[in-house]
This record gives sequence, structure tokens and C-alpha cells, in this order.
Amino acid sequence: MSEQSIQGVTVREPAALPAKMVFTLAAGAGLSVASIYYSQPMLGIMGSGVNASLSQTGMVPTLTQIGYALGILFLVPLGDRFDRRNIILFKSLLLTLALLLCGFAPGIHSLLIISLLIGAAATLAQDIVPASATLAPVAVRGKTVGTVMTGLLVGILLSRVVSGVVAEYFGWRAMYQLAALSVALIGLALWRVLPRFTPGTEMSYPALLLSMRHLWLRYKTLRRAALSQGLLSVGFSAFWSTLAIMLSDTYHLGSGVAGAFGLAGAAGALAAPLAGKLADKQGPARVTQLGSALVMVSFAAMFLLPWLSPHAQLALIVLSAIGFDLGVQATLVSHQTLVYGLEPAARGRLNALLFTVVFIGMAVGSALGSKALELGGWSGVVALATLAGAASLLVRMMSRKL
Repeated sequence: MSEQSIQGVTVREPAALPAKMVFTLAAGAGLSVASIYYSQPMLGIMGSGVNASLSQTGMVPTLTQIGYALGILFLVPLGDRFDRRNIILFKSLLLTLALLLCGFAPGIHSLLIISLLIGAAATLAQDIVPASATLAPVAVRGKTVGTVMTGLLVGILLSRVVSGVVAEYFGWRAMYQLAALSVALIGLALWRVLPRFTPGTEMSYPALLLSMRHLWLRYKTLRRAALSQGLLSVGFSAFWSTLAIMLSDTYHLGSGVAGAFGLAGAAGALAAPLAGKLADKQGPARVTQLGSALVMVSFAAMFLLPWLSPHAQLALIVLSAIGFDLGVQATLVSHQTLVYGLEPAARGRLNALLFTVVFIGMAVGSALGSKALELGGWSGVVALATLAGAASLLVRMMSRKL
């Protein structure tokens, strides 16, 4: 247990956190963030179940994402003001209740309101990651954060698959009830394994939010990390938001095949702890440069598509997806390691600022990706994503923290 994790007592740091604690943190991050994505494969069934139109049901994932973004900005900073263990317990209870209510929602209006609440409570994941950084000894902080991020990424990866299967055989309401049970159990496990956290500040809530501006202006490393990761998010989102349309128009492949491409995310999940370990040895700034370069090269490789056979084109798209996803996740873990080391007492606010910019990048990438596909076809999307990767690399190369 690290010095920061016990109130009023200074103890010697161990070589690493107990494996049981790291596994519980990773599982908590994965199960909580999965709550955001369960609805996506079930929208058709959910709409029929509450007699809602497709446009109305389509607002469910939108409001969930909005709730998540608002939660990151307004709730995650509370981890610096209060015992993060209590916050994790409270959000676990809130998320459990929201998921249960969603499973029994009588109509579309209640479903939409609850979806917003689910998104806000699912920011539990963004409390768990800074908690792991606080608890981990400095020498293995990158590896520990990377392992917890693996859990988060696996949660994103498997959420759509699990919800699709459960909804098909047991109904969409059963999926939310099962999700509520899983969050309740992992919340209890986190409560049992986590120590108490010493709050990093006694600021009032308004002062806490206002201090985020000061943190942004004070730390150039934070601004570089957020801008670089935000640019990578532009390319990442542009690719994934247009892939299904391109596959349908060009190769006449259905949404099921497009969803299967998402398994490339497994590469990112596997890369997270490796990137963290490399960051501990070589320095996180160096890993961010390598990751950004990998993203740029992976996107640029798709400029070769017109000269390949259809089967070879699909193979190249898969390899490119694996490559850029690996680069994006490696860079994210390294950026988190950099940011968390700036001011330990402000990790919640630093994390909120980083991910707010990441979400802005995702939204911009989705909008620009659709426009690029409309004006320039798939080559336009590839060009946009490659430029975003190149811009991110330029930001990292300009950094002096080598």
C-alpha cells in the first residue's frame, strides 16, 4: 500500500499492488464503462418493447454519452475533495439503481431520463483509474494503470457482444438487470479491497471546478497530452463512425461484419499493460511519440487500398485497425501516466480535463468523418485520420519531456 492511500500514516511502498486489488480495479473499470454501450446492439428490441420510434430510441445511446461527458466534467473532480473510496461506493450504488430502473422502464421518456443517469454514474470508471494511480508505487504506476485500462477496454469491447446475445435469448430488460447485479457485486468487492483515500484538497465544490482552469493554464504537459490524445480521438472516431457505411457501400457487407472489425480493439486491450510497462522503463513521453507514429502509419497504409484485390483490401483494413488501435491505447495509457504525475492531489481534476478533450475529439471526428466520406469517399476519411495522427505526433515531438 502506498503512502498516499492511508490517512495520517507514512509507510514504505511495496514493489507492487496485490494482484487481487489490481484485478478488482480492472474488473470495476470494465463493468462500469460497459454500462454505456449495452444499449447499442439492443436499440431495435428496446424500441419495440416501449413502443418508440427508431429516432426516439436512437436518443438512448446519445443521452448516455452526454451523461458520461457531463459526469466526467462535474463529478470526477470530486475525487480530489472526498475520500475516493466513498465516491466509488456511492457511484456503484447509483449505477446499480439506474440499471435496475432501466430494466423496468415503462416507456421511452423514462428510458431516456434513466439513460442520462446511467452515463453520469458510469463515470465510476474514471474514479477507479486515478485510484489505481494513487495506490500504485511510482516504479510500476504505468504498468498498473495499463492493467486497469485493460479491464476498461475489455469492458468496452465485450459489452456489445454480451448485450446482443443476452437480449436475443432473454430480452433487453434482462440485460440491464444482469448488469445491475454485476455492478453491485463489483462495487461491494471494491469497497472491501480498497483502503481509505486522503482527500487532496478541502476546496468547496465551486472552487474545485474553478481550479480546473488554473490546472489547465499551469501545466503545459497536461495541455500537450490532452491535445495530442484529442487529435488521435479525431482519427479514431472518424474511422469507426464511417466504417459500417463504407463496408456496406463498397463491399456489400452487413453491420454484423462491421461489428466484427471491432474485435481489433482486443489488440488495444492487450497493448495497454505493455505500454504502461514500457512507459515505466523508457519514459511515458517516448511511448506517446511511438504510439502517435504507429497511428499515423497505420492510417496512411490504407492509401494502398486501390491497388489491392478486394480480399487483400479487407485484410489491410483489419491490420490497419489493429495497428492504430494499439497506438491509440498505448498513447492514452502513457498520457495518463504523465498527467497523473503532475499533481497527485489533483488527479481527479486532471483526469477530467484530459478526458473532456478526448470526448471533444471523438465528437469532432465523428462529424468530420461523415463529411469526409461524403465529399471524398473512403480516401477522404483515411486522409483525415492520417492528418490527425500526424498532428498528434507533431505535438509530441515538440514536447521537451523526452
